[in-house]
Amino acid sequence: MSINERGESFEKKFAHDEELKFKATARRNKLLGLWAAEKLGKTGEAAEAYAKEVVKSDFEEAGEEDVFRRVRADFDKAGVAQSDHQIRRQMSDLLAEAVRQIQNS
Repeated sequence: MSINERGESFEKKFAHDEELKFKATARRNKLLGLWAAEKLGKTGEAAEAYAKEVVKSDFEEAGEEDVFRRVRADFDKAGVAQSDHQIRRQMSDLLAEAVRQIQNS
């Protein structure tokens, strides 16, 4: 394998990995939105709409802090008793679940 072929192979793998990371994060955010919607008493279409809003909130800035702040603020406003640790733990658990779902699809 030539150096150029190795470079192209590395670039393709990097692009593929980044695409999977993006998909997993978006799926995690949807799952988090559905979890939060349940805590907020939302069901059906309202829960789906809320989950979409959580996904959109991830585009405000790099990283996941914008998503965390969205859920934290909504919980505070509605009086939902969840600690920062509980929300972050759910985010972590749901990222692992999102990765599993993508790998199995």
